[in-house]
Amino acid sequence: IMSILAKIAEIENEMARTQRNKATAHHLGLLKARLAKLRRELITPKGGSGGGTGEGFDVAKTGDARVGFVGFPSVGKSTLLSNLAGVYSEVAAYEFTTLTTVPGVIRYKGAKIQLLDLPGIIEGAKDGKGRGRQVIAVARTCNLILIVLDVLKPLLHKRLIEHELEGFGIRLNKQPPNIGFKKKDKGGINFTATCAQSELDGDTVKTILSEYKIHNADITLRSDATADDLIDVVEGNRVYIPCIYVLNKIDQISIEELDVIYKVPHCVPISAHHRWNFDDLLEKMWDYLKLVRIYTKPKGQLPDYTSPVVLPDQHTAVEDFCLKIHKNLIKELKYALVWGSSVKHNPQKVGKDHVMEDEDVIQLVKK
Repeated sequence: IMSILAKIAEIENEMARTQRNKATAHHLGLLKARLAKLRRELITPKGGSGGGTGEGFDVAKTGDARVGFVGFPSVGKSTLLSNLAGVYSEVAAYEFTTLTTVPGVIRYKGAKIQLLDLPGIIEGAKDGKGRGRQVIAVARTCNLILIVLDVLKPLLHKRLIEHELEGFGIRLNKQPPNIGFKKKDKGGINFTATCAQSELDGDTVKTILSEYKIHNADITLRSDATADDLIDVVEGNRVYIPCIYVLNKIDQISIEELDVIYKVPHCVPISAHHRWNFDDLLEKMWDYLKLVRIYTKPKGQLPDYTSPVVLPDQHTAVEDFCLKIHKNLIKELKYALVWGSSVKHNPQKVGKDHVMEDEDVIQLVKK
C-alpha cells in the first residue's frame, strides 16, 4: 500500500504548494480528482480478496436506527456509551482501549436505537492504519454520527476526524451536490451551468472527467459547485450522514465558556461522567435521525402505543410499512385505515402509496 500512500502524500504536498487562483483552478481540479481516485483504491483494494475483515466488526444491524460514536482515544466515548445504554464496554484510562464494537441499544420514544462505538478512527485510519478500514465500512451504514470531543481540546480533534471521515466518502451535515451527471456512449462532454460558477468551467470539468476516462456525458450544474462536489458525484460512492458534535467533560470549564459552546451549531455539551445534559443530547439525536413512528391497531382494539413501527423519514408510505413487517404482507393488502395528521378524515381508507406522518395509527385490511 505504501506506493499509494506515497502518491497521496505527493499530491497533497503539491496541492499545498499551489497558489489558489483562477489560473491554477484547472490544475487543482485535476489533482483533486487524482487524489479521490487514490483514496478510493485505498478503501477498496483492487483484485484479490481484500483480506479477512477484522473480528467483531460486521455488526448486525438491529433496531430502527444506528448511531455511530467517533472520537479520539480517551475523550470519554466509552463512558458516554455505557452511561447512555448501560452497555458495559471496557473502560480503561489509557489510549486505544476499545478495539471491537460493542453495540448497545437504547429505547427512545418507542424506537430502538443502536449505539455503536467506532474505535480508532484516528490519524491514518483511512490509509489502512489502525483498524481503519472495517470501522469505516460500519461508519458508512450509520444513520447519524456523533463526534465526541474533549471540550478542552476540541477544534484540532474535530478537524482531524472530519478530514478522516471525508477521506472515506462520508459527508457530514451536507446535502448531495445539485449536479446532474449522466454517462453516454457518444457525443462528447455536454456541459451546462444554470447559475454562475465561481470555480468550475467547461475545461476544468473536462479535465476532471477525463481523469476518470469519461469522455461522453451530460453535466448540469444547478448550483455553484466546487471541484470536490463534481468529484463526489462522479465517484458516486458518497454517503451523506447527519452529525452531532458532543463536547464532553464540561465539568472542567466555566459557565461563561459553556454559554459560548451552546451557540455552536450541531453541538451538544455534556458530561458523560456526571450524566449531565443527556436529555438534550437524546432530543437532538432524535431530531437529526428524522424517524417516523407508526402505531398499529388490531381490528376492534385500541392502538398499541408502546411499540411503534419506526420508519426513516423518506420512506413512510403504507408499502414501506408493510415491507418493514414482512415482505409478503403487501401482496395480501386490500387497503389500510389511517388515523392521524396525514389524512383528512379519521379514519381514512388509503392504498399502498399513501405517505404517513409521525405518530399516525394504521390498521391493515387484508384481502
